[in-house]
Amino acid sequence: MADSIELLFNSLPARPQSLARTRSHVWNPLFKPPGVVRLPEPRLGKRGAALCCGALDSKKAAEGDVFSVTSSSKSVVDYLGESTKGDLNVKEEHLEAFGVDGQATLDGPIEEIAWKEAQEADTLLNKLGIADPLSVRHSPHGIFCSRTLNLRSISAIGYDMDYTLVHYNVMAWEGRAYDYGMANLKGMGFPVDDLKFDPDLVIRGLIMDKEKGNLVKADRFGYIKRAMHGTKMLSTREVSEIYGRELVDLRKESRWEFLNTLFSVSEAVMYMQMVDKLDQGVVPVELGPLDYKGLFKAVSKALFRAHVEGQLKSEIMAEPERFVEPDPELPLALLDQKEAGKRLLLITNSDYHYTNKMMHHAFNRFLPNDMGWRDLFDMVIVSARKPEFFQMSHPLYEIVTSDGLMRPCFKARSGGLYSGGSAQMVEKCLDIHGDEILYVGDHIFTDVSQSKVHLRWRTALICRELEDEFNALIRSHSHKSALVQFIQQKEIVGDLFNQLRLALQRRTHSRPAQTLAATNMDDQELTESMQKLLIVMQRLDQKIAPMLEADGELFNKRWGYLSRAGLWDKSHLMRQIEKYADIYTSRVSNFLHYTPFMYFRSQEQTLAHDAHSYSSREINGVAVGDVR
Repeated sequence: MADSIELLFNSLPARPQSLARTRSHVWNPLFKPPGVVRLPEPRLGKRGAALCCGALDSKKAAEGDVFSVTSSSKSVVDYLGESTKGDLNVKEEHLEAFGVDGQATLDGPIEEIAWKEAQEADTLLNKLGIADPLSVRHSPHGIFCSRTLNLRSISAIGYDMDYTLVHYNVMAWEGRAYDYGMANLKGMGFPVDDLKFDPDLVIRGLIMDKEKGNLVKADRFGYIKRAMHGTKMLSTREVSEIYGRELVDLRKESRWEFLNTLFSVSEAVMYMQMVDKLDQGVVPVELGPLDYKGLFKAVSKALFRAHVEGQLKSEIMAEPERFVEPDPELPLALLDQKEAGKRLLLITNSDYHYTNKMMHHAFNRFLPNDMGWRDLFDMVIVSARKPEFFQMSHPLYEIVTSDGLMRPCFKARSGGLYSGGSAQMVEKCLDIHGDEILYVGDHIFTDVSQSKVHLRWRTALICRELEDEFNALIRSHSHKSALVQFIQQKEIVGDLFNQLRLALQRRTHSRPAQTLAATNMDDQELTESMQKLLIVMQRLDQKIAPMLEADGELFNKRWGYLSRAGLWDKSHLMRQIEKYADIYTSRVSNFLHYTPFMYFRSQEQTLAHDAHSYSSREINGVAVGDVR
């Protein structure tokens, strides 16, 4: 068997080392290490032998002699509501080897067969060093599923560029955006000389209150849990006094500004720092009477000029290595998808010159066989003007020269390079519609929400901060366990206190207590017991309160976790992600941990009255996952 596995490795085509999967827990069958690869002989069973032998006859399988692929016209909807388009099937003539209904070589009840096959498959995956999807899901590089998604049924995958295919160093990119924006504010007469960029001041998913000069964090219902005025965090009491039971309503755009993306970081930092200046009374009177809304407009205008005037992008194009964080694994992820028959699209709001420069820098050095980044995509659309791209039609222009010369175009074609246009034009050109298209982007509104709402495209959100949050959650496990234990102890003590309080209340009205034991307690014993329990709860509160305040500080000391608002509840951002993103992950290259044929299944949504969770699985007698 070891010889078979060695033959399997040597029979697979080698890829350049730059494309190898570098994470130790992921096996890369497309990269052949130097020398002879020998693994300890595993007990693989028939499934392992079939996989090894099957690799040697892959040409026959690829030619369609054995398998057929379910077409759109023959697809149906499976029991989870997903299309079966793209599913692989064994041709009828080859089913004879397994007998009628597979009974010849697969004897026995399906429950037993499936259990045995799952055991052998799990063993083989472990021997080959391939992380199974469940294990990867519980890692910083997992792809997390909100709504079941069958990748096999996806015909086209569209990508945003900035902070999606090209990830920027936030301190460098947003820091320079901040510098240019502040320079524009200084030119307008604002005092900014003593201010510096502080990226830890804000996180994605916060909401600016332009009426009050506050930055707030809301839970999934819109209730405000934390707030900052200027650069000063407000106490829980201050938050309650300012907002009470007021809900954040993002439809009121004149007041609330949601931080959808990392591009929002520089604007939010600028605004909160300038709120301090306005409160200090150092903003020159010559700028006119400014309230917090007027101040926000001034900040937005200054930052908009920084982008429009082009100095920022010119600097980035001149030295992309300063601003772009390379990801050598990303090209292989897209190659896997393209070779699996997916039609890849690039749809970005950036202009052609900037897009070409960034994509060339981020992709070309990692692509094999003199491929260029354009070779990956069936269609490239720049200056797309999202979100309007998903909502309405704009004139379409074809870019016909390398220096960006454009001409009007009335019909797009596959392989073209365009500026403007609309999503409907893309669907018509490719003859692919709705849920056959997956769009991947980092902006919860511009990329994910609008493509979902207007076109019913499937959606994926890229949120790089998930990696830091996941690691922070792991490191804070002991803190949270201790906190939960204190809360549970208070709950138990509090239950007894409440029972005694009710017994005392009934006694004052000459009514018996709930139990005979409580009825028989004398007044002094009842009062002393309540006093003792009350002191215990007060001391527990003194312990719990600072621990609650510190929960999440390993991610951000001011705001806590990205996805949570308080100990138990989800943040407003997380609610938006669950509502509009079918899947979400930290980076596009995480698709390497899966395959282009992955069937993502949403996890169980635990309800308050659930007694158990069934999100675990057990292989070889070992439980994997959480049982709550």
